[in-house]
Amino acid sequence: MAAHVTATGQRIAQERIVLAVQDTTSLNYSTHPATAQLGPIGSQPDGLIGLLVHDTMAFSLEGTPLGLLDVQCWARDAATFGKKHQRKQQPIEQKESSKWLQSWRRVAAVQQRCPHTTLVSVGDREADIYELFHLAHQTPTGPKLLVRARHDRELQNEQAGLFETICCAPIAGHQMVHLPRQKSRAAREAKLAIRFAAVTLCPPQDKPHLPPIAIWAVLAQEENAPKNAEAIDWLVLTTIAVNSFEQASEKVHWYAKRWSIEVFHRTLKSGCRLEDRRLGHADRIETCLALDMVIAWRICHLVKLGRDVPELPCDLYFEEAEWKALVAYSTNSPVVPDQPPALGKIVRMIAKLGGYLGRKSDGEPGTETLWRGMQMLSALTAMWCVMTGGP
Repeated sequence: MAAHVTATGQRIAQERIVLAVQDTTSLNYSTHPATAQLGPIGSQPDGLIGLLVHDTMAFSLEGTPLGLLDVQCWARDAATFGKKHQRKQQPIEQKESSKWLQSWRRVAAVQQRCPHTTLVSVGDREADIYELFHLAHQTPTGPKLLVRARHDRELQNEQAGLFETICCAPIAGHQMVHLPRQKSRAAREAKLAIRFAAVTLCPPQDKPHLPPIAIWAVLAQEENAPKNAEAIDWLVLTTIAVNSFEQASEKVHWYAKRWSIEVFHRTLKSGCRLEDRRLGHADRIETCLALDMVIAWRICHLVKLGRDVPELPCDLYFEEAEWKALVAYSTNSPVVPDQPPALGKIVRMIAKLGGYLGRKSDGEPGTETLWRGMQMLSALTAMWCVMTGGP
């Protein structure tokens, strides 16, 4: 994936601020027991088997996916499964949670090559690891951190813990955040009460060798949440100074972009159907994963561009043979325009190949229909080249 990561860095260099969102997903191959070198991915050692993937995707502040910066893939060892009581005695480098630190270091390497761009490493509650904060604190010229808090840590010079301290801070203001549809949750606009404070975290009792760390905490709590809906309650910790409501509101909007990596994972599984691969060894799945992840990114990127800048000419994204083959098929005419159509129009044509109906109530095309359409476009383009004598 080196070429893709290099190209991602070039796109990052054109932005002022980039969110490097990292997250973990599992690949379930329980229906393919003949595949070698898989490991447990569920709560039982003899349950679901597959691989774990921890990837880092760069996003612009508008939510455009710029590309992958890091991918880690591994299989858990069934022999050591369930030995959580031994974790505290192990250094962070020997734990699975070191994935967060490795991602940060990969982003730090990109930060050095893009000095005019501020990179922010974003993680969910699983990323609330003291060693990660310490790593960022040791490297002030590296990426910034924005992590949702999980642990009610002790604070220096405070009698109360982190959660109670930030809840006692005054409400600085309110902001509206759009929450996309997610599983059983319907999309909605949430009104959030924002609190913030500068705090100094004390190291965990089992890590007395680490120093206290000064950081900023921002609490966003939803008011008047719909009945039977779980209210938003985000406490995020950041290494970026937060001294005003506007700065606190900005960090909440940044964290809200984190869900975009879940859309990418869904595209990888439902669109590229990576979990349907029937290969003999986990190494072959990893090779296939490298290709499918770049394809899934391209689909997500195309969906975003089709919605945000539909007026762009489509030849910025598609080869001439591709858009001409698509237009000829969609219009049922061999006569195609000399000038490339708008990107938004082409995206809808591709989505219709994948089953998108385009009714008023359907909204904009999604990643799954676009993926299916892109597969058909490949065959259409090959036939177009045969019929026209093109490349």
